Amino acid sequence: MPVLRIPTLMRTYTEGKNEVPVRGKTVAEAMNNLILQYPALRPHLYDREGVLRPFVNLFRGESNIKDLQGLDTPLDEDDRLVLIPSISGG
Repeated sequence: MPVLRIPTLMRTYTEGKNEVPVRGKTVAEAMNNLILQYPALRPHLYDREGVLRPFVNLFRGESNIKDLQGLDTPLDEDDRLVLIPSISGG
């Protein structure tokens, strides 16, 4: 089962877990499974239309899914996804 790594700032929504096993054959399915497990994450990851927010970066291994097939990127049972929100400041 793929595993999704949760950034420190979002662990309050995953009961403190830094990694969450997710079900899915694609990144989209895995993200949907994450939201099913932890619905409080939805507004932090998706906009009102259900589109992944632009500042949310997902990596399969070391590859950004934006450089692969986006949310349609296929997943293997042993894949690791890493969720990295962009942080900006001024």
